[in-house]
Amino acid sequence: MTPPATALPVEAPQAFLGVARSLTDKLWRDRLDARGAAQALAIVQRHQLPELLARVLAGRGVDIDAVADFLDPTIRKLLPDPFTVTEMEAAAKRIADAAVKGEKVAIFGDYDVDGATSSALLAWHLRHCGLDPLIHIPDRIFEGYGPNVEAVRGLAAKGATLLVTVDCGTTSIEPLAEAKRLGMSVVVIDHHQAGAELPEVDALVNPNRLDDLSGLGHLAAVGLVLVTLVAVNRELRQRGFWSAEMPEPDLLGMLHHVALGTVADVAPLIGLNRAFVAKGLIAMRRRDHIGHTALMDVARLNGPPEAWHLGFMLGPRVNAGGRIGRADLGVRLLLEGDSVEAARIAAELDRLNSERRVIEQAAEAQAEAEALASIGLEDKLGVIVTASEGWHPGVVGLVASRLKEKFSRPAFAIALEPGGIGTGSGRSIAGVDLGKAVRQAVADGILLKGGGHAMAAGVTLRKEKLAEFRAYLENALAQDVAEARHVNELYIDGAVSARAVTPELATTLNRAGPFGSGNPEPVLALPAHQLVFADEVGQAHLRLRFKSGDGAIVNGIAFRSVGQKLGNALLANRGQQMHVAGSLSVDRYQGAERVQFRVVDVALPDQGPSVIR
Repeated sequence: MTPPATALPVEAPQAFLGVARSLTDKLWRDRLDARGAAQALAIVQRHQLPELLARVLAGRGVDIDAVADFLDPTIRKLLPDPFTVTEMEAAAKRIADAAVKGEKVAIFGDYDVDGATSSALLAWHLRHCGLDPLIHIPDRIFEGYGPNVEAVRGLAAKGATLLVTVDCGTTSIEPLAEAKRLGMSVVVIDHHQAGAELPEVDALVNPNRLDDLSGLGHLAAVGLVLVTLVAVNRELRQRGFWSAEMPEPDLLGMLHHVALGTVADVAPLIGLNRAFVAKGLIAMRRRDHIGHTALMDVARLNGPPEAWHLGFMLGPRVNAGGRIGRADLGVRLLLEGDSVEAARIAAELDRLNSERRVIEQAAEAQAEAEALASIGLEDKLGVIVTASEGWHPGVVGLVASRLKEKFSRPAFAIALEPGGIGTGSGRSIAGVDLGKAVRQAVADGILLKGGGHAMAAGVTLRKEKLAEFRAYLENALAQDVAEARHVNELYIDGAVSARAVTPELATTLNRAGPFGSGNPEPVLALPAHQLVFADEVGQAHLRLRFKSGDGAIVNGIAFRSVGQKLGNALLANRGQQMHVAGSLSVDRYQGAERVQFRVVDVALPDQGPSVIR
């Protein structure tokens, strides 16, 4: 008798290339199970695509009928009616009223890249409508995150009758109540997680509020601002506002801002976000926006920008103004119409970014030592919480991110100020909701302020509450962290040899991009390649060369690996054969293109049973 299907044993997928434990303690998995492999084959046959590209698509859950749309994501197809977002209609009408009446509008943005791009996009549109908006970006140290009563009063004193907050405002109950008391209308455009209590405003547009059913919770604030402006344009069109003298602005011409803010805020590159970033990258490649061009020039970005350039080269420079300089520098750059002034602002942001790196490295070394002492030899602790006086509040988020990467668990870095107040940031791992835990800590009176997303959160607390906060996080999240870290897996999309690593292969795989959060970059394996060269370069990077059995060579780089498990493994195995896992990038130098293999992990091949002599 045949046993029922539920009784049949489920065979666990084999380790990819037999790597059950790499030299950085990872288990390599084929991203495709048997069903995924069948899906990849079907995609090859139906759409005549290269097998490796088909494997990448199948590994990201792309249905066979959705392949064409995935390879060419269009905003027209993916943009829903803006009014599906709760209170969007009220927001669009109020902003349209301001345009028609020529009101003084104040924009209050966050001090990060998403806030800067959101503020710049909204200001550009209002200027197009004939308005001269006020823009306020709070100082990270003196004002903190989100609207504050003093800033609101200052904007009211300058004559603002409408306050629009972007990338903030959802939890700002009292400051926005003050705005209403002063006679201002308030529209909030935000994407941060929302609790049950919301501020009393004219419209609160946030797809992550509990009563929103739009399904747009993955948008960054800048993407949400664009959707809002689509609604505003439509409202003004219906009122006959646009004319030959004042034509309707081309919102798609501003996708540079949306792409930069979306990638820098680590919004998942799925659905509408993929279209925003894909089309925004095309716009940036035209180099027709003065601010973005100045930013690319100062970052020494010679070739066409890709998504990772926005996250690792352009975004940090815009962020540097908000971290350790003037908070409004990023917005000023993105709104600047003079190329000479734009170059000056971009150079200042580049200088601040270099300064930020030095400050960050000092804090990172101290935080790492504290974390190692806390974790101990038993590898205990589910969540790392480091704190110190003297740390710059502008770099704690970056330090937390480094700790999370190094120790594979959620981490907080908190800067303690002389008055006994600490401000910090946390970064999480997949499967552990940090924002929810932080909001509960606020409700329980452990934190003075706090909020954020599942993967990132900000906190403000009294120094004497630090131990209680540590204990609370350990109690609340230890189980989730243990489950998330149970198996440290690396998913591989396919195997190639050095000879196959060409610019053409990189171009083929990039058709499935843009890559980032939610749409991971393809990870390829080089089976049994000899490490023929390894040398330190730049800031703790390793430059590498691997040789395949047929003599072909591929150049590689292992970023920030010196002193880490990966770097130690590479340097200890010079001349040895290794399985190598990594991603492809095209390095453009003096007009020439060459492919570089960005190494993320290595393993020693199974030598098989030893021979008894």
